[in-house]
Amino acid sequence: MGDSFDIETGDFRDLVEQALEEDGFRDDATCEYLGIGEGILSGAVIAGSPGVVAGLDIARIAFEIADSAVEFNAVVGDGDAVGDGDAVAKLRGPGLGILVAERVALNFLQQLSGVATLTAAFVSAVKGTGVKILDTRKTTPLLRGLEKYAVRMGGGENHRYNLSDMLLVKENHFRAIGGSGALVEMLKSKKPPLAIEVEVDSMSFLKDLLGSPINRIMLDNFSPEEVTQAVQHITDYRIKHSEFRPEIEVSGGVTLETIRDFALPGVDYISIGALTHSAPALDLSLEVGVNSS
Repeated sequence: MGDSFDIETGDFRDLVEQALEEDGFRDDATCEYLGIGEGILSGAVIAGSPGVVAGLDIARIAFEIADSAVEFNAVVGDGDAVGDGDAVAKLRGPGLGILVAERVALNFLQQLSGVATLTAAFVSAVKGTGVKILDTRKTTPLLRGLEKYAVRMGGGENHRYNLSDMLLVKENHFRAIGGSGALVEMLKSKKPPLAIEVEVDSMSFLKDLLGSPINRIMLDNFSPEEVTQAVQHITDYRIKHSEFRPEIEVSGGVTLETIRDFALPGVDYISIGALTHSAPALDLSLEVGVNSS
């Protein structure tokens, strides 16, 4: 089971309420027409496919905002694996409160569980190699904290949260200061104020960077063969310069089908933007009237 997540520590309660307002939960025309009100309903959130759950507290708070009388009881925990047909949570309470919050609660829960499920697949694919799976900043606007939490629930780790966490020098930064050579010269004279990672797109640039005061090297869009060659260059340099020990991260174009080819000795991390920008939602549904005793 994954670690707990206190929704109250962030702005997520407000976010959930905004999502409910967007959905018009105070004015459900269908429930009004059908006369669905305070009559008690029971039900369960059911998985329609195997996956890893994340976002149970978000779902709970959606029902709580809609009607505090709704009881939301998780059957599993965030980070737990579920199978097709498994109950994820059970509910009981006023029917109106359950039905007006259903879609918003499931939207959050499906999205975050999808991220956790895809992350778990990547983590499983590199099991035994010692390589750690990282996310990126390619997140849904305003959902970064939740999606990065879901990555952790899937067994992955978080890269920097935002632009202020560390220095990450990429291709556009090189262009802005006059090229990669300008960065190498700057590193000699200007100590970075934070941990610094540099994106490397060629073997020649990597060689120029050896010995610079950097904490991590990102091998961007390298082939597995090029990764092996790059790691060897860094290893050879370390033999004579033991103080030069940057971490090595592989990024760009890595898929579930190819990731094992990149999880090579010497690689510390593989970062995957798809964890958050392309994760398919986990199939979850709310079924009222099922036996939830």
